[in-house]
Amino acid sequence: MPHASAADAAVFAEPTAPVRAGWTAHLSLATLAVFMAFMTPIQILLPLQLEHIDPQGKNGALSLVTGLGALVAVVTNPLAGAWSDRTTGRFGRRRPWILGGGLAGAAGLAFTAGQHTVAGVAVGWCLAQAGLNAMLAGVTTPIADRVPLAQRAQVSGWTGLMQSFGLVLGALLTTQLITGVRSGYGMLAVLTVALALPFVLRHSEPPLPRELRPPLDVRTFVRSLWVSPRKHPDFGWAWLTRFLINLGNALGTLYLFYFLADAVHYGDPGTGVLILTVVYTLCAALTAVPAGALSDRAGRRKVFVVLCSLVMAVAAVVLALFHTWPAALAAAAVLGAGYGVYLAVDQALVTQVLPDAADRAKDLGVINIANSGPQVLAPALAAPVIAHLGGYTGLYTATALVTLVGGLLVHRIRGVA
Repeated sequence: MPHASAADAAVFAEPTAPVRAGWTAHLSLATLAVFMAFMTPIQILLPLQLEHIDPQGKNGALSLVTGLGALVAVVTNPLAGAWSDRTTGRFGRRRPWILGGGLAGAAGLAFTAGQHTVAGVAVGWCLAQAGLNAMLAGVTTPIADRVPLAQRAQVSGWTGLMQSFGLVLGALLTTQLITGVRSGYGMLAVLTVALALPFVLRHSEPPLPRELRPPLDVRTFVRSLWVSPRKHPDFGWAWLTRFLINLGNALGTLYLFYFLADAVHYGDPGTGVLILTVVYTLCAALTAVPAGALSDRAGRRKVFVVLCSLVMAVAAVVLALFHTWPAALAAAAVLGAGYGVYLAVDQALVTQVLPDAADRAKDLGVINIANSGPQVLAPALAAPVIAHLGGYTGLYTATALVTLVGGLLVHRIRGVA
């Protein structure tokens, strides 16, 4: 590789200048766009659409569609991240993928809206997942690129909070303000692009000089997608911790709509999901940014991850034991408080175990498999548990155990306090 100047190498340098509130706010809006487009269909639109298409087979259809979509996400996110790391041009490495992925994801959502078969919905959702995960690869990396370590958990708290707020806003719009599955998808498609534009248009980033871009070799490129846990054990343990905690979260939330309808017997499950999500998000908002600031001030991450896993496991136990509306409200509050801490601190922890500054987006894409991979595995685990291993009691007991194990494994990370 040709010699690079100090100015050129600055694109890979560890950030030291604090980011401003406007930068954080606009990145948070872009994050909101991604997760509103991800979560609202999973929690609201897909269950309604599939229940209309196949009322008797709705559980299996939802598992199939979300599982296939998550499988696409597992492949797309690290690939898009790797290409983002290699993107040259005056617009930088991340912003083209945020905008391009947002446009592709919006097109996938619009396609899904017009489908009337399970197969058609599956194809549309896979297309949406491909675009949205390309966008996600661009959205998640600026924190590692631009935010100094002493500010990282606090900024992660704001962007992490958008993951929950995305579902609240999406559910509010699709259940209260805009009626109909098709119009719901259309609204999400428009907002996915519109909310990303402030960050894309207003915040420049250092471009990658062409001489620093690795030569394209397909075999080397594919091999680079594997990050050896033997060579990078902290990265491996951080990945496994996130995978298990997100598996617990996926097990607990995938069938929430049907849990309210079939176990709690709540009259309007869609509205019930909205209420629980609002409670969850408000409690997450109370903990995410303060916990991030406290973590930054203390310089510690792992103790917060353990704490939030314990809190989240308690919420799952409540759902396992009590199939009532008051218990669901209490569990949502407890789960939100725990997950708010997790969203802030774990993201900051992950940025501290990335193996190579030149591959940040690709490595974060590999980490993001620990977000999307559980969406593939959860339907395969949840459906037989509900059918043969204790119904929703068995499902939420499994949720508690998996979440607890994930939190305890964070102690195996050595390079982060």
